[in-house]
Order: sequence, then structure tokens, then C-alpha cells
Amino acid sequence: MPVPTISYLTDIHFSPGAVTLLPEILAEKGLTRPLLVTDAGIVAAGLVERLGCSVAATFSGVSPNPTQQNVSDGVAMFRDAKCDGIIALGGGSPIDCAKAVSLMVTHKEPLEQYALIRGGMARITDKKPPLIAIPTTSGTGSEVGRATLIACDTTTKLAIVGRAIIPDVAICDPELTTGLPPELTAATGMDAISHCVETFCSPKFNPVADAIALDGLQRACSNLRTAVDDGTNLPARSEMMMASMQGALAFQKGLGMIHSLSHPLGAIPMQLHHGTLNSIFLPHVLRFNDEVCRDRIIRMADIIGIDQGKELAEYFEELANNIGLPSRLSELGTTTEDLAPLAAPAFADHSTATNPRPLTADDCAVMYSAAL
Repeated sequence: MPVPTISYLTDIHFSPGAVTLLPEILAEKGLTRPLLVTDAGIVAAGLVERLGCSVAATFSGVSPNPTQQNVSDGVAMFRDAKCDGIIALGGGSPIDCAKAVSLMVTHKEPLEQYALIRGGMARITDKKPPLIAIPTTSGTGSEVGRATLIACDTTTKLAIVGRAIIPDVAICDPELTTGLPPELTAATGMDAISHCVETFCSPKFNPVADAIALDGLQRACSNLRTAVDDGTNLPARSEMMMASMQGALAFQKGLGMIHSLSHPLGAIPMQLHHGTLNSIFLPHVLRFNDEVCRDRIIRMADIIGIDQGKELAEYFEELANNIGLPSRLSELGTTTEDLAPLAAPAFADHSTATNPRPLTADDCAVMYSAAL
């Protein structure tokens, strides 16, 4: 049987061409009728054909920000097709949806009761079908993360967190990302960077996560521009996929205000990209947190190799601009009216607890206005 490249939180097969291991891994797990969870873009790109195996059914109706209805539809298809496991193929949205489908196949409704901020971790058991995650982007790291984010209404995106949520196997094949368009490469890359930054700034004690986050940050900042400019550059694609995975391996330490702000905004009907939102909020939150984690900000700047006298927040603003990402929420069509109801759910988000500087709902409102 293939030997995992890494076994940190889960088994990870990381290499160009690793997707060809899928039939062996399915056989090892005893899976003969998997449900494939993906999205329409992945199907259109022809990536399903790269799997080299048959599936009992394909659910390709995942939204850019997966919803409770997506999860219910996936569960219904799993049961109707008498599936025995799940393959998740795509970016963070299909993988997050597949995690929730795997949970709800064996757990009682409603889904919201399993949210972390509602005491749901204790309700999650490991009695659920096996899940194999195959990322096609380099951003969320959901293939190794212990959380799934599901939009429950137009202002609430809930995190369901638990050891059993982590996929049983991750197949990380950077060749699957070479066709990713520049704008998505940029947005997902900034998502990975935001994970590394927020994890490192989290006040929780986890030196192992800190080391992983710093290494991931250095990889991402050194390779993101190249990956955006030349999507066929496999070394750069490999480094970005590793950085994405490292961000998720590390963020068990907790995230912060960037994600507190982006989660409720990602739940509104506009279907805004999570990585783009994180990119916009990143410099604002770094400045907000500067007074309490200055030493860590200096250390990140040193790891990246920023010239003396240049602030880390300014570096990320320039990076986002250079790779074609917007710097303001208004550039996405967001209005003051869209933001008005979001400060309270942002403050209530699970990521707020591990922001290095204590914050209030008013702080969230001010930050939304600053980013508009």
C-alpha cells in the first residue's frame, strides 16, 4: 500500500501525480460505492476524469460558499445511491460540504447543533463514512483541517469543528492546480497567507503550529506571484499547495479577526470569495493587532525578507495589488447596507476568541467601514 508522505493530523499523499493513488486508497479503505462531492466548475474543467475510478453518484451542486441545503442534498444523494464513502474533489467549498455530508449521514439534524459556538464539538462522533479529500486549489487547506464552514443564513457562517471532521486521507497533487485561473490563484493564495499569519499571531501556546505557520508563510510569499503569472510552473504550484496545507495544519491553534469579519460576509447572497475577503481585511487587522503582537509581526516580516522600515501590512497591500486583487470591499459591489447587520455575527464568530487583541462588536463595525 502507498505510504503517506506525512501523518500529522491525517494521512497525506503529497506529490505531483499523487491522484493516481486514489484507486489503491479506495481499495485499502474497502470503498466500492463512493459519492463524489464537487462543483460544476471542476466537472467542466475535466478534473473528474483524472480520478481514475468509478463512483456510485456525483453531487456537483456545491455553492461557492456551501449552504445547509447543499449538505442536505448531498446526504440525500449518498443515501439514495447506497454509498459507502465520500470523495471530495475541489477547493474549500466542495471539501467543506463533503465534510458536513459525511457528518450528517450518521448524525441527527439539525446541522447547526454541531457548530463550535453552540457546544457542538461534544456531539460529534467518529461514526461516519470515510472521506478522501483531493484539493484542486491552494488556499483553504480544508483537506487537512478539522473544521467545516457552512452558511446557515444570510449573515451566519458556522464552523463545525472536531477531530472526526478531518478527512481520513488527503491526496495533494499540485498538478491538479495548474489550470487554476490567475484570479483564483491569487485569492486562494492570500487565503493561505491569512491562515499562516493569524495562526502565528494567535495567543494560544503551540510552538509546533507556530513553526509550521512561519514555514508556510515563507513558501507562500516566495511563490505566489510566480504561480499567478505562470500557472504551469509546477514548482511554484507545489510550494503554494504545501503552504496552503501548512496553514490548515497550523490553524488548530486558532485564527482571528480576519476570519471573524470574512465569515459573515461570506454568507450573504453575493457569494463573495473567502480568500479575496481575507486579503482585503489582512492589512487592517494587522494594524489593529500591532500593539499587542509587535514582536510576532516583526518576526514574520523577517521570515518574508521585508526591507527595514517597511510595514508588514503595507507589504500585503502591495502584494494583493500586484497580483490583481481588490483592496476595498466596495470594489466587490458591497455597500454600507450589506455590512450594517454583520458586526454582531462577526463578534460572535468562533475566530474572535483567539484574536491577539480583545475586540468588540463596535471594533468589527469600524473595521468593516475601514475596509469599505
